[in-house]
Amino acid sequence: MALYDNLFEPLAVGPVTIPNRIVRSAHSTLLSGEPLIAYHEARARGGVGMSTLEATNVIAPEGTRVPLGSDAVLQFYEEISARMRPHGMKLFQQIYNPGASVSPNLLPSLESPPSVGEIPNPLYNISPMAMTRGEIQGMTQAFAAAARRVRDGGLDGVDIHASSGYLIHEFLSPALNHREDEYGGSFENRMRFLEEIITAIRAEIGHDIAVGVRLPNEDYTPGGLTPELNAAIAQAVEDEVDYISLHMSSYWRFHKLIAPADDPLGTEMPSNRTITSVIRKPRMVVGRIMTLDHASAIVREGEGDLVSMVRALIADPELVNKARRLEESRIRPCIGTNMGCVGQIMSRGVLSCVVNRSAAQEDTQPFEPDDQAILPKKILVVGGGPAGLEAARTAALRGHRVSLHEATKSLGGQLVYARQAPHRADLGLIIDYLVSELNSLEVDISINSLVDEDVIADIAPDEIILATGSTPRTDGFQVAFPVEPVPGHHLPHVHTSWDVFSKHIVSGFSGQALVFDDIGTFEAISVADVLLAAGLKVTMVSRFEKIGEEVPFPPVTVGAARERLMAGNFDFIGGHCLRRIEQGAVHIGVPFTARERTLAADNVVMVGFKQPNRDLVEAIRSMDRTVHLIGDALGRNDLMSAIHGGADIGRSI
Repeated sequence: MALYDNLFEPLAVGPVTIPNRIVRSAHSTLLSGEPLIAYHEARARGGVGMSTLEATNVIAPEGTRVPLGSDAVLQFYEEISARMRPHGMKLFQQIYNPGASVSPNLLPSLESPPSVGEIPNPLYNISPMAMTRGEIQGMTQAFAAAARRVRDGGLDGVDIHASSGYLIHEFLSPALNHREDEYGGSFENRMRFLEEIITAIRAEIGHDIAVGVRLPNEDYTPGGLTPELNAAIAQAVEDEVDYISLHMSSYWRFHKLIAPADDPLGTEMPSNRTITSVIRKPRMVVGRIMTLDHASAIVREGEGDLVSMVRALIADPELVNKARRLEESRIRPCIGTNMGCVGQIMSRGVLSCVVNRSAAQEDTQPFEPDDQAILPKKILVVGGGPAGLEAARTAALRGHRVSLHEATKSLGGQLVYARQAPHRADLGLIIDYLVSELNSLEVDISINSLVDEDVIADIAPDEIILATGSTPRTDGFQVAFPVEPVPGHHLPHVHTSWDVFSKHIVSGFSGQALVFDDIGTFEAISVADVLLAAGLKVTMVSRFEKIGEEVPFPPVTVGAARERLMAGNFDFIGGHCLRRIEQGAVHIGVPFTARERTLAADNVVMVGFKQPNRDLVEAIRSMDRTVHLIGDALGRNDLMSAIHGGADIGRSI
């Protein structure tokens, strides 16, 4: 058997044959029309066996992105299914009602969300309305009508969403279902709503298309659904459906819905095994499955029949085809930060990807540049961090002659440090990938090479890309008091994050450490992780009110880290600044107030704004050469901006 051959075997799912085992379960894109079609078409063209359109409300009115609640959706379905068909990818639609798990911003002012009862969702602070029997029956028929539209529009299957804390899940959960009628109480009663939905769908569409159900494996709601209860649910419905999809968590522990890099690869598989071992129908599994090797092992060991690799396929829509061509080393890796995908969706309403510039923009920007430079140029890239590496790669792909010079002994920039922190090793995967790509493109790479006017004159580039990054400030600067350095910042027990990551000084630390976070990103979290691992008592003081407040949508990006820190010898004090640092103590206060307090601290780590390395800019401009600044040299401290900026300049020259 060739490598991963078991992933390329077809699988019958009810009346549908899925051509291979790499699939995409439903996830939010917030796209519609041509952008949504182009997004899925890119993955279909890349060889994915099946993809599921994101969860869509069965009672959504016309005017919504995908108006599943009326026949107006049929035209869109016919168009998208026709576009997928030539590529062989099967297309399903996930149908649901969010129940109490809906933002009040999406509700009309005179409506309350329908739910099994009146328990508020912890993320949205709104008390829902318990559904009447009549409303339950109406909702059941809405699910059936939605399934009919899926069939009539030419799609291949319908996925009933009974997980993630949404409406059906609320009925199934003993923690949320406190009803005293025939829909609450016993296991059989809590099952009734889901079973009636399945029966109504079958009555409406029979076995014309595939019908599956997504169930929780473990929901992390206190007193809620355990793997054992979910196994019983799966056994109760499997005779009536064509497949069962499993997915973890609910809004009570939101980060488990889309596990970040803090969680191990395959994080859901231990809970899945309790369920997959007792059901016979095809089983779809998810949960930080990022490599073909892992997916192949899951199928080989009988732990799943279909492997969903959503985020891996956001990062590289060509993943399946590259695997078929035995080009696994050329797969652009997902690094698991959640900051570009769900982080951007929840904070800005836009799907993106830290490592893939074209994600959710496939209608206007291909995954790889598809144009060659009209006039190939000699390009000098100064700096071998993620911005410089991506710029060099993209420019080389377009036919430019590229040389890259890095002043230090290692390529990767700040990720050289970041990947060494606990739970952050995945960050380094994108550097490994980019370096491998540059080698295959025969980009001229020089390390330990400090670029100055003489080097530039010797190379004589047509254009220069300055990706020189930034360096931690050591002048005691903090945002709250920009005119006055923190007194005591020069003391020998005061350090930067780079000191902690790179100089192995932590082994000499003892007692209590204070981490001051002035930027609200993951950097201070990683510093705290290192110090805790060294056995220190850590207090994080931040000008922000929450840990990692500036990270996109902290519940799903920082939530796991927050739990880990707070479970250790760690305290957090938000909304404070530094007053002064002394030997053995730090005085902190609340900005613009007289309040002050003193904390014991044997070592202090200041995590603040960095100084952009722009020394070459004026020199280059005086040489009358074109120069482009990207990444942290622009004053940003953001991996996504660095990679995207590198891709943009590489595509535009």
